[in-house]
Amino acid sequence: MKINIKKELICHIFLIAAVIISLWPVVFMLSASFKELNQIFQSPLNPLPSSPTLENYMTVLGRFPIFDFIWNTFFIAFFVTFFKLTTSLLAGFAFVYYRFKGKELLFNSMLMTFFIPVTVLIMPNYLLISHVGLLNTPYGVMLTELADGMGIFLMRQAMRSIPKALLESAVLEGAGPIYLLRSVVFPLVRPSVIAIGIMFFINSWNEYFWPLLILKDKSQYTLSLALQMFISAEGGSEWGIAMAVAVLTSLPPLILYLFFQKFILNTFMQAGVKG
Repeated sequence: MKINIKKELICHIFLIAAVIISLWPVVFMLSASFKELNQIFQSPLNPLPSSPTLENYMTVLGRFPIFDFIWNTFFIAFFVTFFKLTTSLLAGFAFVYYRFKGKELLFNSMLMTFFIPVTVLIMPNYLLISHVGLLNTPYGVMLTELADGMGIFLMRQAMRSIPKALLESAVLEGAGPIYLLRSVVFPLVRPSVIAIGIMFFINSWNEYFWPLLILKDKSQYTLSLALQMFISAEGGSEWGIAMAVAVLTSLPPLILYLFFQKFILNTFMQAGVKG
């Protein structure tokens, strides 16, 4: 019994230390955004500002068109999320409820895309966007992100948990595929749809490298690009201002995750239970 208590104590200490290490960059970012520059360098490890100030945020809002960048980021993230959810829902439905030749081969081929490095796809995708004349437009950022293998996999796993008897009874009553998907399947997998949509939105919101290649005009920048531009060109060594920009950039996806984390965790648990 004492050995078990010692093991649990060691395990909890290790976990607490891991949580503190993981959260420290976020704490530093939030704390530094309310500090003056000299206080940041005098007490960098002190998470509590001695004299909190909103000057950094006021400076950002005054010289930085952050609402334009927020709109650009939201516009791209919203439509990427919408199209990825649509394709994931339709493809997951097809893989579960339709029988066609080569279904397993097609699904396994889709799973293999998980192992392809993103860097391998950058050049062909860039040439495609350049060829169709969508460079320096938000549509060029969105075009290559209309489908997602992970979303299809998770949606398929969620649909496999629906009892087949329920669907068979709906088919016997004359329900067609569209009605079946809209009125029977979708209400049952709505939590998974919400969770997958939140993940799509957060990933698109935080994306940096692909928009960096496509967007050249600063008026088209997303928040991630604007943050880097501000830190390297305008912010310089003004860490308080830079951290204020970082807080404003990370706040929306963080709030979304905190509200919908239960759905996200349940979705991944369902994916692990169903083979």
